[in-house]
Amino acid sequence: MKRSLKKLTALSMAAAMAFSLAGCSSGNGGETTAAEAAKTDTQAAGTESTGEPVTLKITWWGGQGRHDYTQKMLDAYTASHPNVTFEAMPSGWDGYFDKLATQAASGSMPDIVQMDYLYITTYAKNNSLADLQQFVDDGTIDTSKIDQNLLNTGNINGKLNGMVLSSSYLSVGYNPEVLADAGVTEPDSSWTWDDFIQTAETVKEKTGKYGMAGGPVDDTNLFNYWVRQHGESLFSEDKKAIGYADDKLCSDFIQMWADLMAKGAAPNPDEYAAIQTLGEEGRPVVTGEGAMLTEWNNYATKVSGTNDKLKMVTPPMVAGSDAKGLWMKPGMFFSIAETSKVKKEAAEFIDWFVNSEEANDIMMAERGTPVSSEIRDYMVASGKLSDQQATMFKGVEDALALCGETPDPDPVGMSEVNKSFKNAAYSAFYGQMTPEEAAAKFRKDADAILSRNN
Repeated sequence: MKRSLKKLTALSMAAAMAFSLAGCSSGNGGETTAAEAAKTDTQAAGTESTGEPVTLKITWWGGQGRHDYTQKMLDAYTASHPNVTFEAMPSGWDGYFDKLATQAASGSMPDIVQMDYLYITTYAKNNSLADLQQFVDDGTIDTSKIDQNLLNTGNINGKLNGMVLSSSYLSVGYNPEVLADAGVTEPDSSWTWDDFIQTAETVKEKTGKYGMAGGPVDDTNLFNYWVRQHGESLFSEDKKAIGYADDKLCSDFIQMWADLMAKGAAPNPDEYAAIQTLGEEGRPVVTGEGAMLTEWNNYATKVSGTNDKLKMVTPPMVAGSDAKGLWMKPGMFFSIAETSKVKKEAAEFIDWFVNSEEANDIMMAERGTPVSSEIRDYMVASGKLSDQQATMFKGVEDALALCGETPDPDPVGMSEVNKSFKNAAYSAFYGQMTPEEAAAKFRKDADAILSRNN
């Protein structure tokens, strides 16, 4: 893009971004391919560090623990690539994308940007992110050990604008001791929604505790799973409207949770608000006051310091349906700024981050389950993982058999859509409208949000 055009579009781009962000095995039989040969040459050259001095600006969000180990990773990379130094810009989640929007509009984005699924479409549409496919094609970034559906989550309108770093999938976390007290058999991947409901109600009846103690409408992820299980899509292909035709799909989902709340098997909105104040490790499932909750597959590992007995299982299935509702969700991405003058060097670092044993020995899956099957195998064989981490890694391999195609990145305005879904469902939970009326309201509100933003 010409420099003059950049100047003309900077202000409009800033305004657009501010608005949109407001809501929230190669199997080649041992032969060496050209890409692999190029990658080997690149790695060798990098190790020898014969290049000109390069400074890579890099930003990410997270807590202090992530900041500390990421800095160790940067130091380790510089140790083997002395010509490369980093200007690190760590941040908390709050305000991260506000600052990034300003940087993008002014052409001063860091070279390497940790990117979220919620926002990648916005930045891709504003031409802020480089197409990484060129670095995959020339062997700089090795993607041969990454599930293709997962890799494609960073592909926006034919351009690979993000390199996926980790994966996760929807799961049900459960407390085996609570289920045992209720005389309920632990679930496996073949269980159905009827099994789930019966389990939740039995726990309440036998123990007086919540059978399901999570928030089913905090966002649309669980509902998206429900929709996909019925062979439908949450959004239309152009992302301008809701994708399923019959609102009964939504009203049935809301009715199911309303019924569980009415029986005390799930917390009502007021009770759930109180639960949220307890923090992640104070949730009923962790403390033994509840049996189940819906979460991402790394939940048991995250809270293992408080309770190392929790287990995870894939969500219930629709009886009689062979539609694959589950999908591998990207935990986060690394993107390279289109304005970067050192894209090649940035791509080399990203490849090291994803594919090297050295990097993953430092990271220890804190950003999520590694996307490389080779790295997952290495980490399990290394003996460095806890039992729950090893189980989590194995679970990814098992879940892949149940996963359908990963949906496109969230459309622009997704934060508003999530909020409208929660508000509509809560209106039904409070008895202010019927589930049918709530489903109709969600469609009307979501269609308006999506058409306005996309």
